[in-house]
Amino acid sequence: MTLFELVKQAVCVPEAATYYGLQVSRNRMVCCPFHNDRHPSMKLNERYFYCFGCGVTGDVIDLVARLFDLSSYEAAQKLAYDFGIDPDKPPAAIALPKPERPLLKAYRQEEVRCLRVLCDYLHLLESWKVQHTPKTPEDVLDDRFVEACQMLDYVEYLADLLIAAELEQRVKIVEMLNKDGLITGLEERLESLEKEEQRDEKEQAA
Repeated sequence: MTLFELVKQAVCVPEAATYYGLQVSRNRMVCCPFHNDRHPSMKLNERYFYCFGCGVTGDVIDLVARLFDLSSYEAAQKLAYDFGIDPDKPPAAIALPKPERPLLKAYRQEEVRCLRVLCDYLHLLESWKVQHTPKTPEDVLDDRFVEACQMLDYVEYLADLLIAAELEQRVKIVEMLNKDGLITGLEERLESLEKEEQRDEKEQAA
């Protein structure tokens, strides 16, 4: 049995969605994380998901690949690591529910939050680097271009570690990001920038 088959057999879509911080309602609907969804429009079935808003669909591996911007194989590896799936164990042993430790659950939610904020910031920096590149050597450097040049590699490195590093290292990174309100500050800044952008778009459309 391949890693893909093992993962899909051991982890259902609603279980993975809940694990990675999506708010799943009783009828297994969630706000789609892949478009600006104010009312839950994504349906989670046992083996696949479908969004009635943007049409995105797939299995549990596709969900994780999209959530964390990973390849299918990286997503399968992440699921195997996070859900304790060992390719050498028979599927029956994998399917046994693991005891949930409250501290670990709280940490995991915080880790998912940190990763989501870092990924949002990363995408913003990538777009700034392209949009605000100076056109000529005489151009004054835009602050956003400078920030992108300074921060891109570091933020990408932190996001990679939160996806692939050993648990102990990930715990230290989450602690560091939460120290002095770093991640909260970044989260607030991203929300404020998004509101500004929406306001500008409305003004331009008017």
